[in-house]
Amino acid sequence: MGANSQIEWTESTWNPVTGCTKVSPGCEHCYAERMARRLKAMGQPNYRNGFRVTMHEHALDLPLGWKRPQTVFVNSMSDLFHEDVPVDFIRRVFDVMQRADRHLFQVLTKRSARLAELAPQLPWPTNVWMGVTVESCDYLHRVDDLRRVPATVRFLSLEPLLGPLPDLDLTDIDWVIVGGESGPGARTMAEAWALDLRDQCHRAGVAFFFKQWGGVNKKKAGRLLGGRTWDQMPRSASCTIR
Repeated sequence: MGANSQIEWTESTWNPVTGCTKVSPGCEHCYAERMARRLKAMGQPNYRNGFRVTMHEHALDLPLGWKRPQTVFVNSMSDLFHEDVPVDFIRRVFDVMQRADRHLFQVLTKRSARLAELAPQLPWPTNVWMGVTVESCDYLHRVDDLRRVPATVRFLSLEPLLGPLPDLDLTDIDWVIVGGESGPGARTMAEAWALDLRDQCHRAGVAFFFKQWGGVNKKKAGRLLGGRTWDQMPRSASCTIR
């Protein structure tokens, strides 16, 4: 349930929850859903339910046994704030993150309303970063919900970026990740959208990370923007990211 990750902005993944349901257009070509179906077909026991939301009790304490400090993306195969994940289980995940303070944990959700509702009931140690996904201007309310969360680092994953985000309010946001969609049926991201977000981050003093152009062959498309890579991290980053 814990594994080295190929995601450019993290080191490893931890999935005490797997499975999800679609809530917005960014979910249309979900990589996690494709992967879950493949793992189920291979007989991987953690995916016996395919992409149905499933809690994994046996995976909860895994980070406590990892000796080397690392940056961990929580629930890369799910959404911790999915409505089918009980509040008590979310609290237990946060308790583990608080105790495993040698690691840095990155939590990302599209369910920002539930995040904002539950945030006062959760501990927010400095090693837990909280982010929301925003794929188009129709979902900017998620950023407002994130601002209500007392996390040390708040970040935005603008991936898959499906439209321009002019005049993005970056107040109290520490980090922005931008990326195009990859895999079968990938929708195109315009260069102008990414460049504009880079410039907005620069003006606001917010760290900017360009993850990928995406497409059917994301390795071929690469991750250069304006002739260079952009791997900026928040100033409070305490773990090294590959």
